[in-house]
Amino acid sequence: MVVVFFTYFALASIVAGVMTVALKHPVHCGLALLALLLHVSGLFILLNAEFLWAVQVIVYAGAILVLYLFVLMLLNLKTDDRYFHSSYRYFLAPAAIGSAYVLFLLMRSPFKGTKGDAPTVAVLQDGDTYAVGIKMFSDYLLQFEIVGVFLLGAIIGAIVLAKTPKPVVDKRDR
Repeated sequence: MVVVFFTYFALASIVAGVMTVALKHPVHCGLALLALLLHVSGLFILLNAEFLWAVQVIVYAGAILVLYLFVLMLLNLKTDDRYFHSSYRYFLAPAAIGSAYVLFLLMRSPFKGTKGDAPTVAVLQDGDTYAVGIKMFSDYLLQFEIVGVFLLGAIIGAIVLAKTPKPVVDKRDR
């Protein structure tokens, strides 16, 4: 039964990922991204990673996607369909080369089958959420803080880009 669910979540994730980059309307791309994030969270449930499932649903499918849609509404994108999404054949060769490269990297990965370094007894005793929190806020605290600063900069940049400039009124023209 797990194989059936895995096959469904994997195929639906692939289809939703392709639709995220292939659809023309930005809001439709956002809905496809929502489907992708929810199906990836289903894969986390199959892996018995309930904490990652909750983070995926709350943070990514909830907060990040809402932020993405707000930025889309603020930017008020008006594109000309003649220039974008004109033909898929221009993307077919780069997509095939990229897919072959990713497959090659996956086959040659040194991380095949590696396990985490948290002791099994600690994870079973305290829970996986506690183990992730201890690992994140001890060994990876600097990286966690850097990501927070980057996200703050991205939000400030989006606000600056979305702000419409006011016309400059010269007092001599009155």
